[in-house]
Amino acid sequence: MSDAKNPTQWIFFIILLLVGLALCFIGNPGLSALGILLILYILGGIKVIYEYERGVLFTLGRFVGILNPGLVWILPIIQSVKKIDLRIQSIDIPPQEVMTKDNVPVQVNGVVFFKVEYPEKAVLNVEDYKKATVLYAQTVLRDVIGNVELDELLEKREEIGEKIRKIVDEITDQWGIGVTGVRIQDIVIPEEIKRAIARQAEAEREKRAVIIKSEGEVKAAENLLKAAEQLAKNPESITLRVLHTLTDISSDPNQKVIILLPTDIVKLFKK
Repeated sequence: MSDAKNPTQWIFFIILLLVGLALCFIGNPGLSALGILLILYILGGIKVIYEYERGVLFTLGRFVGILNPGLVWILPIIQSVKKIDLRIQSIDIPPQEVMTKDNVPVQVNGVVFFKVEYPEKAVLNVEDYKKATVLYAQTVLRDVIGNVELDELLEKREEIGEKIRKIVDEITDQWGIGVTGVRIQDIVIPEEIKRAIARQAEAEREKRAVIIKSEGEVKAAENLLKAAEQLAKNPESITLRVLHTLTDISSDPNQKVIILLPTDIVKLFKK
């Protein structure tokens, strides 16, 4: 990218300005009018290029270089400049009707983020770099989504967006465009597919609930078995357990009849 800013242009500007002023102060009305026209012509060539811009300079239709930020002067009519914004820009990808790999019709839209890296390529190699970038992104989006299944599309948006970005960036590089990101925004699927997904999710939750409940029953059975073994080893602990059970029963307001037998009598029955 060559810098077209030339100090000799400003020298030429000063010379022409001085000539125009000199003609204005000559008593001849025709020369004074010519001086005024020359001054207006010179002032019409003053341009301001902002820090986030670059100017693509043409002389008699031929590209001669890039103008950097600042105050610049060109020869009107003979020279022209096209300003290019170097900031990151975003363009919406309109909703696209796409058929996924598992034959589910979806509508997908997104956003393309890009910036101009080479202003001369963006002007010389493509007519409208913004329109060309978004149209190519639309085509790639349809191609990529057409090769993935619905579940993958819903779960891996970022990965799919990055894949689209790499493909688009490879092509737009020859236009001087660097694609910084592609984001998939909305995915609209048919109502019957939504209901099927909801039923599938509900069945999956019920399946997990049954599994968790059965695992809890297995753990409870194991703990009861361990408790029975401990009670068998220490018969006296059964008395404590009985007293604890009586405490639980007494908290219930229903009427009950409880017959308590001493443990010694129970031992006699065992014998």
